[in-house]
Amino acid sequence: MNKMIFVNLPVTDLGASMAFYQALGFENNPTFTDETAACMVWSETINVMLLTHDKWRTFTSRPIPPATSSEVMLAISCESREAVDGMNEAAAANGGTADINPLQDLGFMYNRNLADPDGHVWETMWMDMAAMPSNA
Repeated sequence: MNKMIFVNLPVTDLGASMAFYQALGFENNPTFTDETAACMVWSETINVMLLTHDKWRTFTSRPIPPATSSEVMLAISCESREAVDGMNEAAAANGGTADINPLQDLGFMYNRNLADPDGHVWETMWMDMAAMPSNA
């Protein structure tokens, strides 16, 4: 079995969060989805588990931070600059916030940051390794 990552995120509205992530290009895995959690698949090895607050609290007693805080920034790669732009546009149109940080364009690397409806921060990025300067 390949190594995998499951990013667990507490969400206030499971249905709205599922719709948000589907709009960004994630697919739902119904095997790991019920009324308390949804598994959203980015790739064969990357999954995002959306957990209702009650479900989240079965894993930890630590407080859920408010949507205005920054607990972590998750970075995912996209196949093109246009895909990065498309994810930010989809975020803005589906209850999230596009460009919560300034756009970064280094020529060989391009990224934009978005937040989901619960304030979880995602860095969407594209990189051309062949064009990367040797001193980067």
